[in-house]
Amino acid sequence: MQAIAVLMTCHNRLEKTLACLDRLFKSDPILDVAFEVFLVDDGSTDDTASIVEATYPAVNLLAGDGSLYWNGGMRVAFAAAMQKGFDFYLLLNDDTMLYSSALPRLLSSANAEQLSQHKSVIIVGTTHEVLGGMPTYGGLCRKSVWRPLHHVIVFSQVVPTPCETANGNCVLVPSEAAMQLGNLDPVFVHAMGDIDYGLRATKAGFPLMVLPGYVGTCSHNSIGNTFMDTRLSLGVRWTKIMGLKGLPPRQWHVLVRRHAGFFWPLMFIWPYLKVILGRRQ
Repeated sequence: MQAIAVLMTCHNRLEKTLACLDRLFKSDPILDVAFEVFLVDDGSTDDTASIVEATYPAVNLLAGDGSLYWNGGMRVAFAAAMQKGFDFYLLLNDDTMLYSSALPRLLSSANAEQLSQHKSVIIVGTTHEVLGGMPTYGGLCRKSVWRPLHHVIVFSQVVPTPCETANGNCVLVPSEAAMQLGNLDPVFVHAMGDIDYGLRATKAGFPLMVLPGYVGTCSHNSIGNTFMDTRLSLGVRWTKIMGLKGLPPRQWHVLVRRHAGFFWPLMFIWPYLKVILGRRQ
């Protein structure tokens, strides 16, 4: 029997959270495999916790106070699951709507890749827009050696594809990798923790492979009203890039110094300089 821990965090997105759980629990059955959900409700005020508890009593509900954000919430879920111990840990965004075949395909690919590569392999699922079908989140590779943190999605409908890191929307991490890499880094509050985790995995010798085809849908976050929105004033954009949902300098500094190589100081200042110059990222 193989056991999978599904790690999720949410905040005031009741409809999406319930829809995500509904899709998950309607996954095609897998022989001798069981999954358990660890969901962090980060201070939701829309009755998420009580409704999830009533609808899905098997879900392990963990409470946050509203200050965890994505990376913090996923860390709490990951830590609780690792205390219990599982064969695999699935990072799953609550706005990702899985196809019924996603979980069996992810697990089958993980087992097959381990046999062929003789090591634990992290499997990345790709999502697409509900309308239009374009890839939105998944496995990532650097676009250029000169821009080591400028990543693009890599994807194939046919064959597994290696990647360097991944968005944390749908990522299956084997226990061996989880035990060696540990949890998501606490220095990151909201974003960047998933990118850092994938890059650390690559450096540690754990391959990342993108599952062929799509695992489900997830709409791409709009750049509207973010620091990348050039319609906003310089002051507003600056405030946003410095905020927790932008590129907080301390967190961005850790990421670029850790993963951007010799020219990391230039990589560090470049996004802030582009905001000052009024350019898009």
